[in-house]
Amino acid sequence: MSSDDSACSTVDARDQFNHLRIASIFIVLVGSCSGALFPVLAKRSSWLHVPKAVFDFAKYFGSGVIIATAFIHLLSPAIDELSSPCLAPGWSEYPYALAFCLLSVFSIFIVELIAFRWGTSKLKKIGKSHDAHGHHTGSHAAHGPESSVEPAQAPQKEASLDTDKESQDHHHGHSFEDSATTQIIGVAILEFGVLLHSVLIGLTLAVDQAFKVLFVVIIFHQTFEGLGIGSRLAHLQLPSRLNWIPIVGGILYGITTPIGIAIGLGVKGAYNPGSATASIVSGVLDALSSGILLYTGLVELLAHEFLFNQEMMESSNGKLAYALGSMLLGCAIMALLGKWA
Repeated sequence: MSSDDSACSTVDARDQFNHLRIASIFIVLVGSCSGALFPVLAKRSSWLHVPKAVFDFAKYFGSGVIIATAFIHLLSPAIDELSSPCLAPGWSEYPYALAFCLLSVFSIFIVELIAFRWGTSKLKKIGKSHDAHGHHTGSHAAHGPESSVEPAQAPQKEASLDTDKESQDHHHGHSFEDSATTQIIGVAILEFGVLLHSVLIGLTLAVDQAFKVLFVVIIFHQTFEGLGIGSRLAHLQLPSRLNWIPIVGGILYGITTPIGIAIGLGVKGAYNPGSATASIVSGVLDALSSGILLYTGLVELLAHEFLFNQEMMESSNGKLAYALGSMLLGCAIMALLGKWA
């Protein structure tokens, strides 16, 4: 049996750092939940006065984290996993990881396109319109809308305003509901991609032999990524009856990696992360997740918050530099963590 065959079939069931692995469930839980829930709770707190500049930093820093995660922590491992020598020769005849990523990008695009058209048709029925890039009420500003109100229009007649006030309020309510729906769809897509990734890294942490280094890196990884998710959740503009959604989203992110660790510890004696089956499952899920985060990061975060954001385009050079610097810092730190995990 060759060394490659041995590595593919051998299961390392040694009980290395078992107590620390169990403790990692709770340590990662605290780090993940803290990163994801702090922006949400701070935004709602009346006693914790967090400056707007801090929220802006978290939002743009998180955007950089998400984009770097897609490239460095998902797409690159997917390519390695689906080109593993443990797999059948057919897997090396085509760049399957890139194909799955491409499939994911266009699948998410089609889903959002359908949701976008559905929201548009509902708005037309109540006499509203919106900017196609998501800058007005009822639009697809899914990851932190740039504006929650429509541009003010000059009143034509006082009498007309008084007569139509009730109708306008009714229409604005419908528009706000539609905006909430599209925001929830968008952030759910973002979180879905992150959650798949979180389960996989939790499973890896539970069984990987290089546990200590990976453990430290994942604590920072999950905290920074949680900050990115939490800042998106905090900027959702929802009706009061849906205010629970950002909190649930943060908690869901926080518990996913610990669940992955617990599953990994449960199957540690039988699970070989280098096996053909593990490589295929992990590679396909990583590739699909990378497509989700690539689409979200490049289209929703970069394009919508910079190129198509009128407020940002008209802002001072200092504000623009601050936003870009925050985003690049998040991207750089997460990319650097890819050296170890």
